[in-house]
Amino acid sequence: MTISLEFPSGPVPLNSPLYIERKSIEKLATKEVEQPGSVIRIKASRKMGKSSLLARIIAHAQNCGYKTVSLDFQQAEESVFANLEQFLRWFCANISRQLALKPMLDDYWDQDMGSKVSCTIYFEGYLLEQINSPLVLTLNEVNRVFEHPKIAQEFLPLLRFWHEQAKQVEAFSKLRLVVVHSTEIYVSLNINQSPFNVGLPLKLPDFTLEQVQDLALLHGLNWAEGELGKQSLAPLMRMVGGHPYLIRVALYYLSRSEATLEGLLQEAPTQGGIYSDYLRSHLLQLGTDPELAAALKKLITVEQSVRLKPIIAYKLESMGLVKLNGDQCTLSCQLYRLYFEEQNWTREERNNVLIQELRQENEKLKDLINIDPLTQIPNRRHFDSYLQTEWRRTVREGIPLSLILLDLDFFKLYNDTYGHQMGDICLQQVAQAISDCLNRPADLPARYGGEEFAVILPNIDARGAVHIAEEIRNKIKALAINHIKSKISLGMVTSSLGVASTIAKLSQDPTLLVREADLALYKSKEKGRDQVTLSPVLNFRFSSCDESTNLRNYA
Repeated sequence: MTISLEFPSGPVPLNSPLYIERKSIEKLATKEVEQPGSVIRIKASRKMGKSSLLARIIAHAQNCGYKTVSLDFQQAEESVFANLEQFLRWFCANISRQLALKPMLDDYWDQDMGSKVSCTIYFEGYLLEQINSPLVLTLNEVNRVFEHPKIAQEFLPLLRFWHEQAKQVEAFSKLRLVVVHSTEIYVSLNINQSPFNVGLPLKLPDFTLEQVQDLALLHGLNWAEGELGKQSLAPLMRMVGGHPYLIRVALYYLSRSEATLEGLLQEAPTQGGIYSDYLRSHLLQLGTDPELAAALKKLITVEQSVRLKPIIAYKLESMGLVKLNGDQCTLSCQLYRLYFEEQNWTREERNNVLIQELRQENEKLKDLINIDPLTQIPNRRHFDSYLQTEWRRTVREGIPLSLILLDLDFFKLYNDTYGHQMGDICLQQVAQAISDCLNRPADLPARYGGEEFAVILPNIDARGAVHIAEEIRNKIKALAINHIKSKISLGMVTSSLGVASTIAKLSQDPTLLVREADLALYKSKEKGRDQVTLSPVLNFRFSSCDESTNLRNYA
């Protein structure tokens, strides 16, 4: 059988013959997911096959006629973790959307009862009641939640509570949870509240030599057959320790006859080797965390097991760099020792050129993290960070700070009428129009969420901010984007805007400015949309002399 080979990237496709099963883990998982109220816990470091296994669990659930929803916490912006209520509302809204249900959070949320009770009522009384089949909810990269202890200490016990409710509440018997994480949990939880000591635990192991041999033969490497073949593959196992991704990369290059195994292994830990991109990503991450780097350096230097702080050990394990045996850490494989020795990690003097290069790459990564991929303007994460910075400046220097929040009118109807592809094009045009109205480097446009945009205006007072908001509103109308289903008679895409402006006090925080701008936006919608409303609560204006100077930039 001839197999079309592609470079290993992402989960192994469901129909791929290159997927290697491990000790019936898949059978255990697919059987467990059929049980009412079940919990499956999958733990493994990066690129060990978690996503490939997860894809097969989801496919099995769908074949059983179950509903499936997948949440990846790596996709959540940092602002989602600001507090428990915001996190749980994000959680519920995402699940609602994936089930094609209208989010009805405000109908079920009650501040007097608290966000955990509200979330539970929403699940039981709305989401699970609206579906006629079991729901498999997969939660990927849950270790991202571990990084926010206050959230983790409330959210994780909530999952445990839902699991226990399945025994007595019919609605919750529909729910099956699949929890995927890269590290051991390092948040303190009551043992009777933790979801990490119930259900079916699945820890993905390295490939065995026999499994590597099977995979090599599937790659057409006939020399790997039999006992001699095992002996030939043993050096590869010693180098990468049976790590599935590293094994597959090596077999991919060997199957293309681009290198001999001996030559491949000789170059593997170098900058020119087949693992260079993978290893440099680790080097870059370690370069941003001196404590992790120091711990790894210690492991390389002593060449034996080392006891590390639990959080440091778990983070290194999640990267796949170490293996844990109780509280003792050892390097996962020889590849890491040889590579990091090559980077002079055991010497005091570091390569200044490499450090500079890493810093530049880090800056590029920061840019990617802070930019909305669709509109190419700053995203919500960058907005939150920049607002905090400018808020501190207005407190310190006594200068005004203004905020514009903008919402496209009846945009859901636009998407329903013209399709999401045209909706994306519309959002891109609007983002460009907003940017065109801003003349100063300090002014920050941002995609706030969905069809919502925001503009931070440092050192601009209320009158100036309203002037800019009106320019933006008119600029969007001037795009003349048809919207036949708009309830505004113009028949084109329009926007509603809210403006707030203040000189902050030390006792306040920027959520005050956001709240007032949001209330002003709501007033614009209430008054008929396609207009600008200024918050009457936070309204600072320059003296007439300074004010005219302030507006000249936007004339």
